[in-house]
Amino acid sequence: MTPPTLESGLASPAAKVLAGAVARERRQVLADLVALAKPRVVLMVLVTTAVGYYVGLTGAPEWSRLVHLLVGTLLAAGGTLALNQYWERDVDARMERTRGRPLPDGRLQPLEALLFGAASALAGLLYLAALVSGLAAGVTAATALLYLGAYTPLKLRTPFCTMVGAVPGALPPVTGWVAAREDLGVGAWVLFAILFLWQLPHTLAIARLYRDDYARAGVRLLPVVDAEGTSTERQIVTGCLALLAVSLMPTLIGLAGPVYFAGAFVLGGAFVALGARHALAPSPGAARRVLFASLLYLPALLALLAFDKT
Repeated sequence: MTPPTLESGLASPAAKVLAGAVARERRQVLADLVALAKPRVVLMVLVTTAVGYYVGLTGAPEWSRLVHLLVGTLLAAGGTLALNQYWERDVDARMERTRGRPLPDGRLQPLEALLFGAASALAGLLYLAALVSGLAAGVTAATALLYLGAYTPLKLRTPFCTMVGAVPGALPPVTGWVAAREDLGVGAWVLFAILFLWQLPHTLAIARLYRDDYARAGVRLLPVVDAEGTSTERQIVTGCLALLAVSLMPTLIGLAGPVYFAGAFVLGGAFVALGARHALAPSPGAARRVLFASLLYLPALLALLAFDKT
């Protein structure tokens, strides 16, 4: 038997170090691909989709159908958000809050993000079409096309991008509704309106907080072009007031009961008060309170709607 040499004795630890580095690199790539899909945003999409499905039910839920709906939505939403990061990688590199993302930081190559996003989005759409319904897949496809083809390029051109972007952001509960009912009834559009109007104060509060960052990147959100803030504060208050009115509609059209109505009125009134307070005395602190309130408002309202569904 040939005795071990010094080199062979060192080879094993070196191989272990190399294998550990490769494993860490693979874990980092996986983590970066997941980050491209914006898990927190996807979670909100899944929750609103599930609520839309539950509210739209006229009988007992089909749990397998709900699982397929959420799996397909997860893939499609994650892929769409990854493609958004692919197209906005140069803009993200110019902003403090986004330059640490995988693409501007150089941890992933653009082609990797493009292939991952396109494959995920396409897989999600095909999955929905095959295992849920063609209508659910169609609404999801419209969501992706509007987000990528309209909202993303308009961010560099006009402050109306916020209104345009609120459309795909409000479609996930519609997907859930059509998965339950296979129609686009009035209930679906009430859910759409609630999500659409909620996004206005939510997005404008974020834009108000990071106005300088957005301006540096050339993103033309309203607080960037509205130097005095008059239009921004007016739209925040208008959005909160409209949201209060529309949030009462589920009871008025028979989707929810009086408990929901009372809760929606209280939540909406508190949101309006914070929006008005911010309009009267604009400041980063006031904008942060509006943002925080929006993050509490939506899950609370959806939980009430699910609890008091008629």
